[in-house]
Amino acid sequence: MADLVLASSARLAAAEPLVAERLSDRLAARLIHQIESGHLQPGERLPSEAQLATTHGVSRSVVREAVHQVKSRGMVRARQGSGVFVSFQPRPRALAFDPQVLDSIDAVVQVVELRRVLEGEMAALAAQRVTTAQLGGIRRALQVVDAVTRAGELGVAEDFAFHRAIGEATGNPQFVRLLTFIEQYLLDAMRITKGNEARRPEWLAQVHDEHHAIYKAIATRNATAARRAAIRHHLGGEKRLADGGLTPKRRRSPTRRSKS
Repeated sequence: MADLVLASSARLAAAEPLVAERLSDRLAARLIHQIESGHLQPGERLPSEAQLATTHGVSRSVVREAVHQVKSRGMVRARQGSGVFVSFQPRPRALAFDPQVLDSIDAVVQVVELRRVLEGEMAALAAQRVTTAQLGGIRRALQVVDAVTRAGELGVAEDFAFHRAIGEATGNPQFVRLLTFIEQYLLDAMRITKGNEARRPEWLAQVHDEHHAIYKAIATRNATAARRAAIRHHLGGEKRLADGGLTPKRRRSPTRRSKS
């Protein structure tokens, strides 16, 4: 996949370039270590997105994903117009999944199913509560997804941003917090999904249509259609993985007929 094959020879020597898979996970681990070791002090501003990308030899989308992971742990906080700063006291996190969740494709599918249920209701509530400004944010996020897809990029961070914008439109911050937490377990699965879909133009077209169906339902304040469109989008992703041979196709249980 294009976003995982990154040249590092021309990068700064201040840090060893990240060249393997899970680039954002590795960068997030580095940032977390710097915070826990005291190299980055509470209240200190993180280097800019561009600086982190140059220092570690990764793309800016990788930096965004990594910082998002660290932020989900409560270790950094964003200040409007000022940047991202190390938190003085990381908030506790009681919820936790098995750290080996990505070692099993079955476990990945289970987390994806959880996201499908979550985002179906998010879309429905967003359709009922979205403000004009929030709808504009969802539309802009969708336009960015379309743009990076046309450019031949996977757009993992951009895709998540679109769904987070929908979560914000629910008016319930708990949805966004839960989605943010789940995302750290979905990054690899998302790369696989997006890379699989990029193999066929018709699959990219399906994803495009699914995204726009969600947006249209929210824009028209149709909660039922929004829920249905969001669920259809995730079911479509699961089907495309199966059709691509990356996950086994699931058989439906035969319908039991009552004896007369």
